[in-house]
Amino acid sequence: MEREFFQFAHPAWLLLLAPLVYLAWREALAWRKGRDAVLHSHTGAFVRFPRGARARLAFVVPVLRYAALALLVVALARPQFGTEFEKITSEGVDIVLVLDVSGSMLAEDFRPRNRLQVAKDVARDFVSKRPQDRIGVVAFAGQSVPRCPPTLDHSMLDGVLAGLEVGELDDGTAIGMGIATALERLRHSESKSRMVILLTDGVNNRGRIDPLTAAELARPLKVKIYTIGVGSRGDVPYPFEHPIFGKQYRNVRIELDEATLGAIAERTGGQYFLATDPGALEEIFQTIDRLEKTRIESRVYTRYRELYQKYLRTGAALLAAGIALGLTVFRKTP
Repeated sequence: MEREFFQFAHPAWLLLLAPLVYLAWREALAWRKGRDAVLHSHTGAFVRFPRGARARLAFVVPVLRYAALALLVVALARPQFGTEFEKITSEGVDIVLVLDVSGSMLAEDFRPRNRLQVAKDVARDFVSKRPQDRIGVVAFAGQSVPRCPPTLDHSMLDGVLAGLEVGELDDGTAIGMGIATALERLRHSESKSRMVILLTDGVNNRGRIDPLTAAELARPLKVKIYTIGVGSRGDVPYPFEHPIFGKQYRNVRIELDEATLGAIAERTGGQYFLATDPGALEEIFQTIDRLEKTRIESRVYTRYRELYQKYLRTGAALLAAGIALGLTVFRKTP
């Protein structure tokens, strides 16, 4: 970012302009009263003679003198033209969002929407507030798949998040595989700060990698894992299609392995959160946003161009011209 401005390095010198203005005003009043009139006992003889051009232009000498002094005062104040440059450097965080798209995410205890719809909307809002960060997405159910590598193209990322649906993967909950896939996305990251945000509502029951084993893999990579359990405790409304009556609901109990999610976060330096409603989920993402801030550093550089030489030269020229005219063209006879 660039900004141009004008300033005086020593503005206190400009106070000298006040007495200069006062003296010029006094001299102008004296000039109008005819301070240099000729003293004579009878002036009638002079009435017939109009004032010559030299007499009418005699005010030029004091004008030049005061203008020269004013310019010299301005030169003493050191006028400067400045250009300010602001250099902004940012050190972003590389983040992978690991979202559960298993069938249990269709539960509608976050009414009027299901768990996955609410999770996607909150995640998209989180992404929109971190323009400096590279963010990727991994979806998991019975297996895990990378949907988007860490990227700064957040418009594309928003489309990927919006398109996540239940049923695109075999059903089940492979939490360990979801973490492992995210770590593979971050393995070659050069960012000093890397993290995984894992969101699930279930218990690990699929996959070749245990969740705690996956958490151990994150430690040498210095990747923090923030885990979020979603869903109300107890029975929750779950939709199903009735062959006659269409969409119906039955109350089901969905188990959430909070102990494992807490252990994953603890082992990697992250935190575990429980979201039992949409408002709580929004608050959790806001908390993570505050905990893992992007480092932005701003440095301002200013370049000055000195202008006093121009005022000094002009003032000196006007002063010399005034003195020269006073000694020649407008010289007064004693």
